Amino acid sequence: MEGWICVYTSNKPHEIEYLKVLLEENSIKAVEVNKLDSAYLFGDIELYVSAENAFNAKQLISSLESE
Repeated sequence: MEGWICVYTSNKPHEIEYLKVLLEENSIKAVEVNKLDSAYLFGDIELYVSAENAFNAKQLISSLESE
């Protein structure tokens, strides 16, 4: 995915969906890449944003984690 940067990784779909909505509410388009195996429940889901929005996206996510 050229031009896109992974800003968050989790194995919990609800976390990714929450962050995706948060980013989009702040005018940052986010795309999830699901690498989670549905049969054995291992792997991760990655959240990507464009390179130009990566800094702002990481700042928003960091502010949530520090609360």
